Amino acid sequence: MNDTEAIKRCLAGETECFSFLVKKYQCEAFGHAIAILGNSDDALDAVQEAFLDAFRTLKKFDISRRFYPWLYTILRNRCFKMLATRRKEVKAEYDKLEILSKPAEKKFVNEVALVEKALLEVSPEDREILTLKHLDGLSYEIIAERLDIPVGTVMSRLYYARRRFREKVNSIRKKDDFRELENE
Repeated sequence: MNDTEAIKRCLAGETECFSFLVKKYQCEAFGHAIAILGNSDDALDAVQEAFLDAFRTLKKFDISRRFYPWLYTILRNRCFKMLATRRKEVKAEYDKLEILSKPAEKKFVNEVALVEKALLEVSPEDREILTLKHLDGLSYEIIAERLDIPVGTVMSRLYYARRRFREKVNSIRKKDDFRELENE
């Protein structure tokens, strides 16, 4: 079964076919949600709500388009709504660093933790665009499609997001409030 077939069957009354889409995209959606929200509990809630929203509005979906970019828009809106509702800054906890996968070699643990902390200290919008480009490896064109903005805007946002991210990394290193994790 492919996405189009699953959607058509779901719209025809075989609602269990929607589970094909959930299984296919839940990990990717979770990764994107955690990049925006900064923690797994909120990300799980956002993904679940986004899939429910997608299911409820499936009749509005343009079958000629790809499913995941549409779902991503729903998920993104859900994540930013949660951030607005919560109205508190997400702070990094060293024992709960989650955005990046765990490094294979112990010597990289400290660098991964530094990147995690810096990612959690930039705005959710910066974290989102940096994640889409550098962790997911998406092209400017695909990011533009996902965010529904022009390619030039993607390039500009990435430029400034990278700049702010570098400033955070340097600030964390200078403050020396970043503990050495390798010695634990």
